Formats: sequence, C-alpha cells, structure tokens
Amino acid sequence: MPQFVVIARDAKDEGALERRLAVREAHIKACDLAVETGQQIYGAALLSDDGKMCGSVMVFDMESRAVLDDYLKNEPYVTNKVWGEIEIIPCRTGPSFTKFLPQ
Repeated sequence: MPQFVVIARDAKDEGALERRLAVREAHIKACDLAVETGQQIYGAALLSDDGKMCGSVMVFDMESRAVLDDYLKNEPYVTNKVWGEIEIIPCRTGPSFTKFLPQ
C-alpha cells in the first residue's frame, strides 16, 4: 500500500495553540483509531524552539492518496483550523523499520 508523510504546520494566528489544545484529545483518538486499523504508522508533535507544539508529522499507510485526503477532511486539527499548512509527500518505509508495520 502507498505510504505518505504528512507535515502539518499550525496556523500562525494567536489562537492556534488554544485551538490545538482544545481538540487535542479528539485528534489523539483519531490517531489511535488510525493506528489500530493499520492506517497510521507514526505521529509526533512538532515543537518550536521554546518547546511549544506548532505542528505535526505523521506517516500513513493508506490505500491511496484519495483515501488519505478523505481521512484528513475529518481530522480534528483540520476541521478546527489548527493546521494552516499541510504538506503530503509519498514515501516508503525503509527495510530497517518494516518490522514495526502491521502485518
């Protein structure tokens, strides 16, 4: 299945961090479900120089880019305008890390 790196940077407005924190639990639940179903391989919060969350990086194993796009339409950080910029890059997990993929 195709894999994708998603790099999402938070919006730059003053309320972005507050929106992130307000819907963080819903975002984590969505990620937990994606991990359980084998769609998400990895995720991490990006941090600013002062240690505040300012974005996300995730690796997905999806049936297609269209399926990933549909997933992201309902992602809490998208629907609540936390992320201001999203970059999606096709990728392939390296052989040293395939043991971490769902079988």
